[in-house]
Amino acid sequence: MKVYDTILKKPWPYWVGGILLGVLNVILLLETKTSWGISTGFLGWGVYILEKFGFDPSKWHYFVMNRNTFEIGETFVKNHYTILILAMILGSLISTLLASEFNWKRIKNKKQLFFGLLGGILMGYGARLSHGCNIGAYFSAIPSFSLHGWIFGIFMFVGAWIGCKILLKFIL
Repeated sequence: MKVYDTILKKPWPYWVGGILLGVLNVILLLETKTSWGISTGFLGWGVYILEKFGFDPSKWHYFVMNRNTFEIGETFVKNHYTILILAMILGSLISTLLASEFNWKRIKNKKQLFFGLLGGILMGYGARLSHGCNIGAYFSAIPSFSLHGWIFGIFMFVGAWIGCKILLKFIL
């Protein structure tokens, strides 16, 4: 029981998590020939939903300029990003259940809902402007010696600092 608690219930040291994430990212790169990314998959899901409502986002400027997002035969939903997202959600759920940490949280009020949605929309929009989120544009870029990962990281920390100031002054 002590091993179970040590592995699943207690937080791991940051260096262990960092090494494991790095090793898993290398394995992913070797197996799929692509780096870890999440926000592009969510973009695909959003486009799929818009298509079901009769929109044609494939003609939008962003998608005309970024046609190489998916491999041949892949669609906005049927692609490797969807598999990564579903695996990440399922893995998170399993680890949370094994640690007995799963808990539904209620939305406190409409203000929390509004700012949560606004924050999510701004994060998604920012991820598309920078061609990736903190996973694809930061975590996967820096180990591959890409300059844009370092620039992304600097502005991500600046944005987090500004966001914390706004959160503390106006929301909490």
